[in-house]
Amino acid sequence: MESKEISVNLGERSYPVLIGSSCINEVASYIGPDVKKIAIVTQESIGVDIETGREQKIFHLPIGEHGKSIETIKELCSSWVRWGMTRSDAVIAVGGGMVTDVAAFAASIYHRGIPVINVPTSLLGMVDAAIGGKTGVNLPEGKNLVGTFWQPQAVICDIETLTTLPEKEWKCGYGEIAKYHFIGSGDLRNMDLASQITECIKLKTDIVAQDEREGGKRAILNYGHTLAHALELENQFSLAHGEAVAIGIRYAAQVAFDLGRIDESRVLYHEEILNHFNLQYTLPSQVDAGRILPLFERDKKAQDGITFVLDGKNGVEIVKVENQNILRKSLEVIQ
Repeated sequence: MESKEISVNLGERSYPVLIGSSCINEVASYIGPDVKKIAIVTQESIGVDIETGREQKIFHLPIGEHGKSIETIKELCSSWVRWGMTRSDAVIAVGGGMVTDVAAFAASIYHRGIPVINVPTSLLGMVDAAIGGKTGVNLPEGKNLVGTFWQPQAVICDIETLTTLPEKEWKCGYGEIAKYHFIGSGDLRNMDLASQITECIKLKTDIVAQDEREGGKRAILNYGHTLAHALELENQFSLAHGEAVAIGIRYAAQVAFDLGRIDESRVLYHEEILNHFNLQYTLPSQVDAGRILPLFERDKKAQDGITFVLDGKNGVEIVKVENQNILRKSLEVIQ
């Protein structure tokens, strides 16, 4: 496909998102003229080469969600010090959402902030994780509880890097695409992959431009994520993020129904969309509701009790849910 550039309009922090085939070859044009060293942060399994025309070195992150930790950040920053990186150098993150989250977080705190370019190589990374400036790592108590807002200089989405994705990673991305269907992208089912990615990116960049630091509308990007984050912790990350989001979307629909916000036909429509993307939306058999409910209070959106992004007559919005009996009942329905 011919490359297309979409702008994230944030004043002095604005940046382009480039979408296309073989556009990874254009990454050097987005590097600042004074940058001397480039740290390429990736994983050994990614296998995507980057040529910057500068002095560059590859730094590998661990495989798996356990590597998304404070310890990884410390090791990465220390390795940059040993290599002699300064505040005038830059980072390029090449990989999925875990890589861009970790690399951008490290970049945001190294010498109090150095530039980062995200090159997502997963479907989830392209439509969601690499765009918007949210960085972070996990704690044992919850997902993404430590992080920063640090906008990249550019995001390069080369669709050709998706050709080797395993099936689990495709489902991971489609879980997020299904989310966009419900938060305002329109019907994505009859579009080709490139168009689906483009439409999701358009919506995310528009939302981020309106609410950079998640003080209002941006929270709708967490549709399905409250249960998803709890499931990921409870199952020790055996569920891929997008798989957990799909279950979370169906659960959010059930909570909305049990609160009288939507009718049964709207619940069935949620199932129709999730089925279209071949996503499972029932709880794993080993899930214990008694352990899941307390995890809702640790979600990073929770400020004054348990909050969910829920569907309703006015679309999706943040809702405080005080009745835990409803939350438990809704869990039972999707088991």
